[in-house]
Amino acid sequence: MSRNYKEDQSSEVEALDSIYCGEMEILATEPFHKFQIPIATEEYNAEENENGLSCKLVFTYTATYPDAAPLVEIEEAENFEDTFETRLLEHLRLTIEENLGMEMIFSLVSSAQEWLNQRWDEHTTQAEETRVLKLREVEEEERKKFEGTRVSVETFMKWKLDFEESTGIAAKREKINDCKKQTGRELFMCDNTLNDSDIKFLLEAGENLENVKIDETLFQDIGELDLDDDDDEDWVPGADDDDD
Repeated sequence: MSRNYKEDQSSEVEALDSIYCGEMEILATEPFHKFQIPIATEEYNAEENENGLSCKLVFTYTATYPDAAPLVEIEEAENFEDTFETRLLEHLRLTIEENLGMEMIFSLVSSAQEWLNQRWDEHTTQAEETRVLKLREVEEEERKKFEGTRVSVETFMKWKLDFEESTGIAAKREKINDCKKQTGRELFMCDNTLNDSDIKFLLEAGENLENVKIDETLFQDIGELDLDDDDDEDWVPGADDDDD
């Protein structure tokens, strides 16, 4: 007894219409049934059209379906990558081959839905990995900014010399070292600030210089002093008084 393909096809359309009530749309009934069923990932939002994947599967029966393959088309694909449509059609072709001889539209729709979910999961995983990678790159750049140049003994000593030279510390240190080796007379000769030190002390104490009396007799014999460079470096003020 030959199979009544028309009757089998009509029965399957009625069953599909019950399963996908309100979603399935019949496009034609002659010469063969043609209808479309939408599929989408859970994240898909038709209004925002940003997240998730979506498309419509269009099926057309052939004369000897289900012993022969139905025609399958993909329309209104949303957020598909360039290769998705070709890959999904190939996936459905393999599923058809596994189900020849049986009503298969429900199996094809379920298989296509699962395929979309897998592709979206891959997309979100890759997007998250890319986000984390970019975040690490930004953090690494920020870390390098604060890290600066690694310091060694050589680089520190070079920096120290340059810093002291630019700030005048080296010159001041050299002057101090020279002064440590000088006699009192030499100190007065090389440092003019010592000449007016007493005057500065008086001014800071609030004294009026006009009221300062100078005993000139203290300086009458100054010309007789020996101011040669052979000063006694071990001389201590007041030592002669103790001898008396």
